[in-house]
Amino acid sequence: MSPTVLREAGYRFFFFSREETRMHVHITSETGEAKFWLKPDIALAKNFGYSQKQLRDIESLIEVHYDEFIHAWQQHFGG
Repeated sequence: MSPTVLREAGYRFFFFSREETRMHVHITSETGEAKFWLKPDIALAKNFGYSQKQLRDIESLIEVHYDEFIHAWQQHFGG
């Protein structure tokens, strides 16, 4: 199960239900895939195909929607 948390600017932000416990979000689009840690700080974990500009744009979207991601994580995984 991979619940979508947000779709914006051509990106899909989602969680994998059976993955590591450290808070993070996956991002995918037609041009690539990435994973960003949410805690303790927003940080790039993996990148497949995104340019530095795209990564900055994605990180900006994560910052804008940070509280939504945290709330969605807590709702989906508990705690």
